[in-house]
Formats: sequence, C-alpha cells, structure tokens
Amino acid sequence: MWTTTKRVITGGAKNFVRSGAVSFATVLIMTVTLIIVGSLIFLSAILTNTLASLQDKVDVNVYFVTDADERDIIAIQDRLETLPEVSSVSYTSREERLEEFRTRYENDQLTLQALDELGNNPLGAALSIKAKDPSQYAGIVEFLSDDPSISPEGGPIIDSINYFQNKAVIDRLTSAINATEKAGLAIVILFAVASTIIALATVRLAIYTARDEIAVMRLVGANNAYIRGPFIVAGVLSGLVAAIIALILFYPATWYAGNALEAWLGGFNLFSYYLANFAMIFGILAGTGILVGALASWLAVRRYLRV
Repeated sequence: MWTTTKRVITGGAKNFVRSGAVSFATVLIMTVTLIIVGSLIFLSAILTNTLASLQDKVDVNVYFVTDADERDIIAIQDRLETLPEVSSVSYTSREERLEEFRTRYENDQLTLQALDELGNNPLGAALSIKAKDPSQYAGIVEFLSDDPSISPEGGPIIDSINYFQNKAVIDRLTSAINATEKAGLAIVILFAVASTIIALATVRLAIYTARDEIAVMRLVGANNAYIRGPFIVAGVLSGLVAAIIALILFYPATWYAGNALEAWLGGFNLFSYYLANFAMIFGILAGTGILVGALASWLAVRRYLRV
C-alpha cells in the first residue's frame, strides 16, 4: 500500500512539473478563483464590522418619572441584566441627563433660559438597553410593559420607552443583517460552482494531453484508482500552489487597502484583519484549492476519459 501510494504521489508531482504550460494555466485559473474566494472573506468581514457598528449604535432607552426612587430603577436594571437577550444596561441619573441636555443645547440660549425658569430638573433618570440581536428588542420592551414586578407599590415609574421611535431603524437593521447573511451564502455557493466548472475545463485539457499514457496504463492492467491517483495529486498541487500565490498577493493588496480605507470603514483595517486571521484565511484558501483541484481532476478523468 505504501509503495503504491508513493508511486501515485511521485507520478502526480512529475505530471504537474512536466505539464509546464498546462499546469501554469491551471494554477493561474485557480489563483483567480481563490482571489475571488478571499475577496469574499474580506467583504464578509467588512460587512460584519459595519453591521456590528450600526448595531452598537442602536439601543432602547427607558425614561422614568421624575419622582422615581433610584433603588427601584437599579432593581429594574438588575432584572434586565438577567435576561438572556440583553447585552448591557447603563444607568443615567437625573443630574447626568440634565448635564447632557445642557451640553446638547449649549448654543440654544432660548431653550436653556426656559429650562432655568422652571426652577427644577424636569428630566427623570433613564436606562439605556442594548440587546444581543436587534430582533430581540421587541421582547425586552414586552417584558418591561407586562411584568407586574416592574412597578413598585407606589405605581408605575416608567414614563416612556423610545422603542417605537427607533423601531423603523431596528427593523431595517435586522432586515439588512438577514439579507447580508443570505446574499453572502448565495454568492459563496455561486462562486464555488463556477470555480469547479472553470477548474474542470482547465484540468480536462491537462488530462487530455496524457490520454496515450492512460491508455498504456490500462493495457498493462492498472486499476482505475491507480490511474486517477496521479491526476488527483496534480490537481491538489495546483490548488495548493494557487492558494500560496493568492496569499502572497493579498499581503500588499490588504496593506494598501487597509491604509486607504481604514477611516472610511470606521477604523476597520483590512491588513490587521489579514494578519490576525492568517491561519483561518490560509486554511480556507488552501482547503478550497485542494478540494476544487482534486474534485475537478476526479471528474475530468471519470467523465471525459471513461476510465
């Protein structure tokens, strides 16, 4: 078994080297294919980072009446933090809200003058709630509205919840996330199929040039697996070499794009992402190249040479 395996691997390596121009064309086609696959990885990372940034800016604020006891508000905060849907809850006191209001309208003297004439702080404390997923805000608001333990003995202390003002934004963000995930999966499948077809056509040419060699091997009694083996090994080598070339090309490309687009992408640097996830990217590209090369070789031998 080891001798046969060694011969198959050696024969595949020799076929890869001897094929010259055909091997070069195969590697070139597969390199382009893997660059497309790698570009999809980077595009997915950019979209994920963008959506995460947008998601982080979306929250639901719960405003309390001005005479609400701080202990009751903290108790509600503790209850919210135990919900599996909640990512974080931050408390803003009445004084902090008043200071934020004055800072926001520091250039609007008429508003500040009207505030001073009131003589007291008209703003209640607030809780800012961030959900783990935008689709979970509705459940959190329903919890606040329906749970009787939220209201202390003195009566309801929640003045308003701004969920319905933000609902349109939250719904659009949820739809964007779902659409991006579905579109990304469809694009990956499309390019995977297209890559296999293109590689199949190229590998078919390489196998066609060896048709006489295959005929001789069959005449001397070689079995199908032994005949297919070297071509599959050559396809694997083509995919591996293409993956290495694609990774080398991505180094300067991501460096340039990272510096040029970092500010536009909200601080996301493609080059830093490439370095931090090099092992993952290498695994995906090498695995894709090896799989496509081996599959294309196997199909080409089986279908076109009827071995």
